[in-house]
Amino acid sequence: MIIDSHQHVFWHGKDDRGLVEDMDIHGIQQAWLLTWEIPVQDFQTKYSGLLNPVHIRPDGTHPGITLGDLLIARDRYPERFLLGYCPDPTKPNAPALLEAAVKIHDVKVCGEWKFRLPIDDPRSIELFRTAGSLNLPVVLHLDIPWLNGQYQSEWYGGTVDNLERTLQACPDTKFIGHAPGFWREISQNNESDVELYPKGPVYPGGRLYQMFDQYSNLYADLSAQSGLGALKRDPAHACTFIQRYGERLLFGRDYYGGDLKDFLTTLDLPSSVLSRLYHENAESLLT
Repeated sequence: MIIDSHQHVFWHGKDDRGLVEDMDIHGIQQAWLLTWEIPVQDFQTKYSGLLNPVHIRPDGTHPGITLGDLLIARDRYPERFLLGYCPDPTKPNAPALLEAAVKIHDVKVCGEWKFRLPIDDPRSIELFRTAGSLNLPVVLHLDIPWLNGQYQSEWYGGTVDNLERTLQACPDTKFIGHAPGFWREISQNNESDVELYPKGPVYPGGRLYQMFDQYSNLYADLSAQSGLGALKRDPAHACTFIQRYGERLLFGRDYYGGDLKDFLTTLDLPSSVLSRLYHENAESLLT
């Protein structure tokens, strides 16, 4: 059994049928489908070819990956998909929107949180606490605002310090870390890494170790160039890291293909660890 804990639909050229076909090719039985709400002011034209053109706004911007599209996919393939949903925290009564989505549409995950807003903004904290009260794990996209002294126009959430304050403020909410700003913290020397996706050896003392050890409500998915890249940059370290935190890590892709699964097979991990990565951890977060 394999659960893809980080997936989207009606994007990158595939509809729900195309996603299911890709899942079948790679032996994935179920996926968590996540929304990505894009406020008007944050839309960039480079997204246009990636998203569902049905939803283009009159001004040429796009709302992102919508709950409506996720419902279409889930209702066509109810055995294959579970729903995630994360409303824009700056919307009035965003926590009420999340609660309504749970009651009306059986949403299981709060995600993907991906907004140009500090994750410890009071409006986000209110949303996260609501997610915790509803027993929904929160999938976080973290991209740092500054890299190599340069401001990054596409930042989401802030830094690992913002993440730590969020974990402290919401001890009853489980968070799943994701994206470059999160995974660069696997290595101690991340301040000197000038690339968004660092390469090369992983040095001891990365903040992720302290965060996992200190906060039992922190998890992570291994998806995308960020998660998989953090593992591939130092396979020996990846094996040690996965076995140490095997109960906190989730298989996820955030795209198509079998790259993550192929890499995991090279690490010679115990079957018990692989079972946790592939489905047991994801299942436990939803019980």
